[in-house]
Amino acid sequence: MNETSEDELNERANEKARKRKEVRERMLATKTQEKGLLIVHTGKGKGKSTAAFGLVMRAIGNGMRIGVVQFVKGKWQTGERPVLERFPDQVEMRVSGEGFTWDTQDRARDIRAAQAGWQAAKDMIEACRGDEPRYDMILLDELNIVLRYDYLPLDEVVAYLNDKPEDLHVIVTGRNAKPALIEAADLVTEMTEIKHPFRAGVKAQKGIEF
Repeated sequence: MNETSEDELNERANEKARKRKEVRERMLATKTQEKGLLIVHTGKGKGKSTAAFGLVMRAIGNGMRIGVVQFVKGKWQTGERPVLERFPDQVEMRVSGEGFTWDTQDRARDIRAAQAGWQAAKDMIEACRGDEPRYDMILLDELNIVLRYDYLPLDEVVAYLNDKPEDLHVIVTGRNAKPALIEAADLVTEMTEIKHPFRAGVKAQKGIEF
């Protein structure tokens, strides 16, 4: 029985890698468009805001300017805030909300907070029109939550985001993204829960959930 030598295995692997590289280079040669993306992170699994703030950190590292509006989580002392405050020349962060609906138990107040947050978001987007845009990326954290509860008019929000400046990236997070928003988005990621420590009695922990 003939045994394949290590050198032969390496050569086969190298040849496959060369072919994969050729295919990839041909594919990349067709990707010439550059534009601002409407990105949606949704789903029941953990990681929607976490991934979005990861994009924010990456953008900071690339010298980009970022606007953040946090819906719902207004009273939470989340770990990302003091980090982002260290980059005042690149990041502007606004919070709107006083907690989830089971915390506030005041629908009218929740609606007012959602409206204030949406106005802040529109102000940021408007500041990106013209020759000197203020931001390169805007994160609307948990916007999907207030849309889910109909605190904001969905049609208005989707139409406004569709009309955003061409080069501006906008990220929307939160469970239960509305189909109209998913349809409008360029990039949609659904976080799927496979296993979560909360179901085993582990409470939300600093540095992991907030």
